[in-house]
Amino acid sequence: MAKTTRTRAQAVAVNAPQQDEAPEQQSLVTPESETKAKPASHDTVPPPALLDFMMQGWKPQSGKPPPKLKNADAFEARRRALSKLFPGETLVIPTGHEKVRANDTYYRFRPGTDFYYLTGNMEPDCVLVLQPKEGGGHTDILFVEPNPGRSNSTFFTDRVKGELWVGPRLGVKESQVRFGVREARGLPELPAFLEGLKGAVALPSRVLRGHSAKVDGAVPEHAERDKQLATALSEMRLLKDKQEVRELEAAIDSTHRGFEDVIRRLKAARSEREVEGVFNLRARVEGNDVGYGTIAAAGHHACVLHWTRNDGDIKKGELLLLDAGVEGNSLYTADITRTLPISGKFSKEQREIYELVLEAQDRAIDAVKPGNDFMEPNRVAMRVLAEGLYALGILKTKPEEALKDENQFYKRYSLHNVSHMLGLDVHDCAQARQEAYKYGKLKAGMVLTVEPGLYFQKDDLTVPAKYRGIGVRIEDDVLVTKTGCRVLSEDIPRQAKDVEAWMKQIWSEKK
Repeated sequence: MAKTTRTRAQAVAVNAPQQDEAPEQQSLVTPESETKAKPASHDTVPPPALLDFMMQGWKPQSGKPPPKLKNADAFEARRRALSKLFPGETLVIPTGHEKVRANDTYYRFRPGTDFYYLTGNMEPDCVLVLQPKEGGGHTDILFVEPNPGRSNSTFFTDRVKGELWVGPRLGVKESQVRFGVREARGLPELPAFLEGLKGAVALPSRVLRGHSAKVDGAVPEHAERDKQLATALSEMRLLKDKQEVRELEAAIDSTHRGFEDVIRRLKAARSEREVEGVFNLRARVEGNDVGYGTIAAAGHHACVLHWTRNDGDIKKGELLLLDAGVEGNSLYTADITRTLPISGKFSKEQREIYELVLEAQDRAIDAVKPGNDFMEPNRVAMRVLAEGLYALGILKTKPEEALKDENQFYKRYSLHNVSHMLGLDVHDCAQARQEAYKYGKLKAGMVLTVEPGLYFQKDDLTVPAKYRGIGVRIEDDVLVTKTGCRVLSEDIPRQAKDVEAWMKQIWSEKK
């Protein structure tokens, strides 16, 4: 059954009174598109007799508290670390709302990254507040959707949040236990709390903006101060602890299996959509979802960096560039790219380009070590590519000239830098300051991708015809260690001969 929507206030107005409801408050915390939503066109209004019947004969809830969240201590430690950065200030971090896919159906909800990083909570609409205490530090207040159970009719009349429509939520007391916060409150209390932040004697506040327009509008904006909160959270996430690394390793292992699923299908696959579907099945079976739109780019589509249409044909003799990652149930995502020969063997020209990209990646990985500039792996890889392109006769300008900042001619064929941070977001820590990230130093605990590529457009007359339409990218996920680095995805074959052997071995398996 397709999920359709109806605001809680509308459900109450049509069907039955609801306890402790204040529509003007509730509208603050419902998804943005629901404030003017209408009842579904195919709905019928339940008669009073049905309402009475539905309110009877339910087994009482056990009252047993939910188990405490795994690794709750780590989330608590992050809240305490954030507290120390902003003493005496109120911090407001919303998770965001469900987003409309079409009409009254929604995309599957994925919590806001920073909110999840601080709480572990996966429910939509929630808001974390760190409220300063008189003696220093902060009190954690988690605003969540109350769960009335079977105490009023919304459990079956409310299409947005009713249990029989979308499943149960934890509730207020249960959330306090589950997530280990100091205090939990119902979302209907949030508007009055935020209103109190406007008073003349109110303490300074900061809001993580861009996740909830209604929360943003409820608290006066202080652009620079709010930006500092987003920056602080991004920079906290630059260094991964041991648990985070384990979660990334698990996502990478699932991604490895997803790639092998694709190889099994590749022998008979006819379209890029088949490839996408096969990989995405693994992501949903073993994780929360894919970490980003799967790129299943066959033939010249591999020369489009973010090819996610995946509507092309699979043809023997061409390459498949598969850029994909499983997002684990903990929301940490892998980001791996392998370029596979669809027939199982690289052609001479394909192998030439593949080996050049692989050499650039090897040298870039060697440059991942603490104390090096974040950009050093990129500089190393671009030099290898420029020299290789010159040797192949593709780049006419000598490497020294092509590599100069005022020229960068090699970028016609390589297009992108080779690294970005990885974690809860595929492009992680995006709000960090440039001096802490792009122009900063690598530190033990950082996880980044290393992903050089070469892309020869099919209509590029500067490229010999035999190379046109070839696109190659090789991408791995790398942890900076105290003495160097560790390739977290090292078990996924990447040498050309190993890729061919990998495919042959999988194709030879008995069904």
